[in-house]
Amino acid sequence: MSRDDATLGLGEALAYGLLQGPTELLPVSSSGHLVLAPWVLGSDFVKLDPELRKSFEVALHAGTAAALVIVLRDEVFEAVRDLDGRRVGMILSSLAPAAAAALSLEKIIEGKLSRPEIVVVGLIAGSAAMAWADGLKGSRPRGDADWRDGLWLGFAQALALVPGVSRSGSTIVAARARGFDPLSASELSMHVALPVIAGATVLKGVRLKQRGLPVGMRAPFAVGILGAFVSSFASARLIASKNRGRGLMKYVIYRLLLAAGVTVFSRRR
Repeated sequence: MSRDDATLGLGEALAYGLLQGPTELLPVSSSGHLVLAPWVLGSDFVKLDPELRKSFEVALHAGTAAALVIVLRDEVFEAVRDLDGRRVGMILSSLAPAAAAALSLEKIIEGKLSRPEIVVVGLIAGSAAMAWADGLKGSRPRGDADWRDGLWLGFAQALALVPGVSRSGSTIVAARARGFDPLSASELSMHVALPVIAGATVLKGVRLKQRGLPVGMRAPFAVGILGAFVSSFASARLIASKNRGRGLMKYVIYRLLLAAGVTVFSRRR
């Protein structure tokens, strides 16, 4: 089947949307799971035009961002209310590296990195970093973050463009490396996610408007966004009340088991 003939069904789009929430907010890599799920299922999704696939992934992130704004509305309001030069510098510096990497490496990311073997490498490398960071002792509060910390978080988000690395995982590692306590590291990871997701959504939205979204993809995009919103809303509420600031080793174990499973599956296939 050619790329022009490839389609995305409503049920499959909903499943990917529901998968988006927990895998984005937990440090296990939503982009990695979105590469692996259709590959394991033998889905036509992998045959879609790479830019269209990436646009669908960004659309799912937009659903996540909308849910985060609602769940974290008190924190968002507090951040806007207390916005000052320090916070603006942190936000801008966290955006810059990720934006530069995404714009300069866009075609490589869409066409070359969305492969199971790359996801396995990302899962293992990210796991090693998370295991190291889990042993760090930090005491800095979230409000202490400045532009230098933002740069670290920005470079971490740039690395997370590689499927399997995990945006939330890499930014938590960066924050822990900068001496933030576990809870503050988790909160900073969520806070810097919103500007990056918003920027990616605008960029892909402009691209889709220019090239046009195929008629047959409009409903799957809408269903996928809805699924991502619902699963992200539920996941964010759970994380906010039960899991923020907890240890990383359970995610390290999951990631390594997933990498091993993908490797075995690939060899048997």
